[in-house]
Amino acid sequence: MNTIGITGGISSGKSTISNTLKEWGFTVIDADVQARVVAQPNQEAYQEIVKSFGSEILLPDGHINRSMLGEIIFNNKEKRDLLNSIVHPAVRKNMLSEKEKAYKRGEDTVFMDIPLLYESKLTHYVEKVIVVYVDPSVQLKRLMERNQLTEEDALSRIKAQLPLEDKKKWADAVIDNNGTIDETKQQLKKILEEWNIL
Repeated sequence: MNTIGITGGISSGKSTISNTLKEWGFTVIDADVQARVVAQPNQEAYQEIVKSFGSEILLPDGHINRSMLGEIIFNNKEKRDLLNSIVHPAVRKNMLSEKEKAYKRGEDTVFMDIPLLYESKLTHYVEKVIVVYVDPSVQLKRLMERNQLTEEDALSRIKAQLPLEDKKKWADAVIDNNGTIDETKQQLKKILEEWNIL
């Protein structure tokens, strides 16, 4: 029974890896997806978020305005820590429950896509870690393009996470995602073959 963590930095290309694994038939439990689930109006964490950040963060339909909340927390460590203290426990609970379901279905290997794996000290959830790495300049360019951010805003989001260089040192395997999608997939295939998963 293998649980493998996938991590990296914002815009380093984790979703390319996760999507490839899904195409290959693996279960990928995504912390970001679970974070959206627990922030839905019918969830416990939602009530806590609204109580802590006020109803001005809500859209007219009652859902949380994620970009407004993002603006608040990315430039304020205290508020970021507060949000994390509400969302993370709920996300962990959901992820472990999804993992259980996968093992009950008889799956041998489950992947957990956790962007803040090291920051949140969640390495005990996984046996091995794959870090998806890109050069800082590539990361900045991709993030600015993807989220239509200024350089300053993009940098503040990157700096809210541990440097990719550090994550690379702690990884069991590193995928260099500076090249093409095909090159990235080849590296993933090689790692899984070496680990006897593919």
